[in-house]
Parts: sequence; structure tokens; C-alpha cells
Amino acid sequence: MKIIFMGTPEFALLSLKALDKSFNVELVVTQPDKPVGRKKEILLSPVKKYCVEKGLKYLQPEKLKNNTDFIENIKEINPDLICVAAYGKILNNEILNIPKIGCINIHASLLPKFRGAAPINRAIINGEKETGITLMKMDIGMDTGDIISQSKIQIHNEDTTLTLTNKLAEIGANEIVKLVNRFRDGLNVAYNKQNNDEATMAPKMCKEDGRINWKSKFSRINSLIRGCNPWPIAHTTLEGTMVKVYKIKPHNSEKILEGNIKKINGSMVVGCNDLNIEILEIQKSGQKKISGIDFINGISKIENPHFT
Repeated sequence: MKIIFMGTPEFALLSLKALDKSFNVELVVTQPDKPVGRKKEILLSPVKKYCVEKGLKYLQPEKLKNNTDFIENIKEINPDLICVAAYGKILNNEILNIPKIGCINIHASLLPKFRGAAPINRAIINGEKETGITLMKMDIGMDTGDIISQSKIQIHNEDTTLTLTNKLAEIGANEIVKLVNRFRDGLNVAYNKQNNDEATMAPKMCKEDGRINWKSKFSRINSLIRGCNPWPIAHTTLEGTMVKVYKIKPHNSEKILEGNIKKINGSMVVGCNDLNIEILEIQKSGQKKISGIDFINGISKIENPHFT
């Protein structure tokens, strides 16, 4: 089996490792290195780091469409299969038609729900109770291809995007190896059409997606905080300064107004739609993450503090 792997972030890494251990990964395709942070330091993707460490051949095309050199590289390999996990770009028909078996996507949702770039974030933010991994034969659409298999897991109350990504990455790695074994052994693989009427979208996250609306209910705010961790981090504003909120829990006290901040029985408490919220971990822009009580002690000079 000649396999090409396409992926970029941490979610893709376990699948690459599993395929590299069990099969012949002829080529890895990952996104170009990107400058990050204020210093614009070059960041290697987790997938590229692995390729460098293991000596795997890799390519980082800036674009796929009308990229003759890249297409020729793929054709020369003559792959049986292209496996894709959070690569970050849509494949065109020119690429989809190259491998003998096809292009298989390891997608982190129970399709057709949460098609798109941020299925894990959006599932948590939406308050879903379960999610999973879908193996799908790719077509030209956005996660619209035929479903091969699905594996479900529960979303626990303490799950964040980071913890859930790790769980799903492990499942995805196990499932793709099982599937490639079936292809290699010539076993039957069933393909099932998606029900487009049940489709929902999971667009790429942006910073503004993390803004907290204190008029929302506790469950909604808590889901937002968990779904935005580790990025973009749920945030609010205090006197014009961004404040990031990492962890909360309900607080049993007399209801205060939405967004108002009070020190109650040694806790930092904020009002929302249906109850009071205790802030457990918080971070003012440009400063370190601290406890809620340390934060409220640090703003004691502000009269009637209020998040907006």
C-alpha cells in the first residue's frame, strides 16, 4: 500500500504516527511554516516536526490549485490512498482522482453534523453530549463525501477542546489503521451517502467567537469557555481591557446583575442570566493566569466593577 498523508495540527499527528508504523507512507503534505506571536517566530506544525525527526519526505505547498509541480509529485508516487486529517485546505478534483482507492478524511465529528474546520470547538460550544470520528471518502464538497465508518464518544462536563482533541485523535488513528488494513486485505468497504438535510456547519474559529455574553445562561457560558480552550480563549472586557476566562463553576448566592462582579464569601462572583458564576481561573491581558480571588483583590480600587 502506497500512502500519502496530508495533515497539519496535533490532531493529525497520531494518525500519521500510526500509519507510519504500520504501512508505507511515501509522502507527507502539511501546511507551510507560519510566523506566530509578536516576535513572528517561525512555527513548525506538529506533523512537520515529526517528519523532520523521522526523516519522512514532506512537501509544504503554498497552494494546491494549478500547482503543476505538486500534482506531478503526487502522480509520480502513484498512491493507492491519500489519508487526510485536518490538513487545512480543500482538495480539488485533480488531487482527489489520483489515488487508486481514493482520498479518506479523518473528521472529528459525527457527520453530517459539524462540517468544516472547527468541529470539536463547535460541538462543545453548542452543548453537544456526544461526538466522534467519521471516516469519509472525500469529494469536492466541504465534508460532504460518503461515510465509511463512525465511532462515538461522550463529551464530558470537564472536557475542553484540548482534552477532546486528544481523545478523538487517538480514536482516529486506530480507525484509519483498521480501514487501511481492510483495503490492503481486499475486504469489502461500504460507503453510505450523507443526509444533507441534517447537516450543520463548524466554521473556523476567530477571536471574536470567544466573547462572553453575560446575559447568557451558565451552561452556555461554560460551554463557550471549554470550547474556546486552548484557543481563542473565552474573554470579556473590564474598563476597556480584555480579560480571559479559563474556568468557572456555579455559585450558590443571592442573584446579582448580569456582568456585575462581587466578592462573596472569599470568591470572585459574576452574575449571568440564570444564576451566579464563580470565576476560578482568569487572566488580564498581558499578565499571568491567576485565581479569581486574586483577581478581584487586585481590582479592589474599582468601584462597582462590571464585565462588558
